[in-house]
Amino acid sequence: MNRPLLLKNARLIDPAAGTDTRGALLVKDGSIADLGTDLNSAPDGAEIVDCGGKVLAPGLIDMRAFLGEPGAEHRESIASGSLAAAAGGVTTIVCTPETSPIIDDPAIVDYLLRRARDTAVVNVLTSAALTKGLRGEEMTEIGLLKQAGAVFFTDGAHSIANARVLLRALTYARDFDALIVHHTEDRDLAGNGVMNSGEYASRLGLSGRPIEAETIILERDARLARMTNSRYHAATVTNRDSLDIVRRAKDQGLKFTCSTSINHLSFNETDIGDYRTFYKVSPPLRSEEDRLALAEAVSSGLIDVIVSDHNPQDVEQKRQPFAEAADGALGIETLLAAGLRLHHAGHMSLPVLLRALSTRPAELLDLPGGRLQKGAPADLIVFDPDDPFMLDPATLHSKSKNTPFDEARLQGRVLRTLVAGKTVYDCTRTDAKK
Repeated sequence: MNRPLLLKNARLIDPAAGTDTRGALLVKDGSIADLGTDLNSAPDGAEIVDCGGKVLAPGLIDMRAFLGEPGAEHRESIASGSLAAAAGGVTTIVCTPETSPIIDDPAIVDYLLRRARDTAVVNVLTSAALTKGLRGEEMTEIGLLKQAGAVFFTDGAHSIANARVLLRALTYARDFDALIVHHTEDRDLAGNGVMNSGEYASRLGLSGRPIEAETIILERDARLARMTNSRYHAATVTNRDSLDIVRRAKDQGLKFTCSTSINHLSFNETDIGDYRTFYKVSPPLRSEEDRLALAEAVSSGLIDVIVSDHNPQDVEQKRQPFAEAADGALGIETLLAAGLRLHHAGHMSLPVLLRALSTRPAELLDLPGGRLQKGAPADLIVFDPDDPFMLDPATLHSKSKNTPFDEARLQGRVLRTLVAGKTVYDCTRTDAKK
């Protein structure tokens, strides 16, 4: 194992406890050995790093990211995606099952986890398909897939239209205490819409996708979750009406949680401007009122998790007319910096923001991270929340460059990322290291 590491003179933020203090943290054998305001000494031979008063917090856990392996390595590989994650302060990634072949077989889960151990610099976990081939017709072998290492079950960006299929899957998943993550959008109602329905879509001459396409499915799913008493997680809520449904489900005591994406917290439909395809995502960007409501819901804890919804696309797929361009945007490397916009705008404190980015994902996935406590894994980040910079897409570690933050002014830079106590990213170096 690496020699002990003392991170001193740090601003320790533990989102699990909601604390924000000054002190030091000792890493030994890949775990947090000690921390506190009175920790001043290190074991003989320990490496000592002065954090200069910057924030030391648990590494981020991203529950929704597309990594191209197998089948789409030209868009992103496990290696390149993990480098982007390390540079963005993300120490654990959960990849979506929309690969080729689809992750609906235990052998594919095993392959991905082995591949990640060989090539990734951060922790890479995988979800598994909820239905075979993502067709929404026949559920997968949830028990065997969970045993192989899948951390939850989802059809990715595909919504299950057949309520009986989803009811059966929820019932079966309950017996394994498995988490179902569902994309809430009625495909028929969404139709060929390419942006949020409303006046702005009409001005641009683009077909719209109404919020009702989301709320109808979410309302249905809440009732199915109540019938089965199973663990249900809405993949991406994007509007005020959806928040009302989530609130009612939680008030009823259901095991009902939800995420929203950093894109929907950072932008609104008007950012599309003159048909900028980097802002074409699924679900589409909503109104400014919806964006502000989402930020408030994160602050209050109604929204449990913020995800990157990292979906790299190559140039050919984005350099198209808006209606024909592929959905998706990069998000994993800019997740923290974009989230810090919410903090600097006064929407939430740093512990609250980091809770949605690390602690709640860890709790939902039953992972030991997301907290600064003795015995917890030393998956850590050191960052300066006030350091301003302009994003140059050429500097991103992802293979694709379709970021909506192209030349955006951001504030907050990751200085160091550690996984199991080992530094995998250092801003003073040119790249991450395994």
